[in-house]
Amino acid sequence: MRSTGIPSGRAAAQAPPPSAASCYNRNHQMSTEPPSTKVPVEELATRFGGDLIPLTNKFSYFSTLPVAEEDLRQYLNDPIAALSPAICLALPKLGIILAPYLEKGNGKGGDNITFERPNESRHIPWSRNELGGVTMVAFGIKDLEVADYHYQFYNALATLMAERWSQDVQDRFFRTIREELSAEVHGEVDEKSWHLKQALLRRQTNVRKETKLFRDYARQAFEDTLTLYLHGTCCDIDVETGPRQMPSRYLRRRLELLISIFPPPEGYAVLPEQLKAR
Repeated sequence: MRSTGIPSGRAAAQAPPPSAASCYNRNHQMSTEPPSTKVPVEELATRFGGDLIPLTNKFSYFSTLPVAEEDLRQYLNDPIAALSPAICLALPKLGIILAPYLEKGNGKGGDNITFERPNESRHIPWSRNELGGVTMVAFGIKDLEVADYHYQFYNALATLMAERWSQDVQDRFFRTIREELSAEVHGEVDEKSWHLKQALLRRQTNVRKETKLFRDYARQAFEDTLTLYLHGTCCDIDVETGPRQMPSRYLRRRLELLISIFPPPEGYAVLPEQLKAR
């Protein structure tokens, strides 16, 4: 199960994107290396961190492969332009690395950028490193539909936000989760939060009590719901229905909460009535 959107939600209009360089960094054309090359993400981030091309005051990027100008807009400009200003304010400085594929580290080292698709069990969508005050996030984009890339992009940002949510945001989301648990609401937004919710229900009698189980579930539910919200702000997407899917009225309540905390930028909307109002 993976929730990929919300009913009838899409960006109402395309706000002007941030300015960006038109292509990848030609000073370091990593795409000329042999296809079998495997480069540690941390090594590449350290080596080329000074060559990041600025997009906004928070976002910069570097590409290890050539990307057409129109594609670059879809990978970077469009999803960044759809971010809530409140999200942008809360995020750290981000360096985005566009790579062909990413391979999970083997335990002895970090993740790797590869030019050949790794085995499915080792293939990962994104990887993160900290470098001199900049959070470097690498994405594998080869053979990936843009809509799926957008999902991974927003999931990475939602993960960062879940690590730095304010006490007020946390309290408000915890309150929503407790109300859902009291009402015995079935389902979740995505797989990770679904499994953590099941663990909480199995192992804790008072599911509303703030324990590690509760906090882990609530934080993952926040991350998954925020991913959905951000993706829905940018793109016209639908929710995958299924036996594990949260009922739409409760999903809507969560989205309304996130809209109140992280309002979308001017010209964008999420819920159907927001589209009609514009």
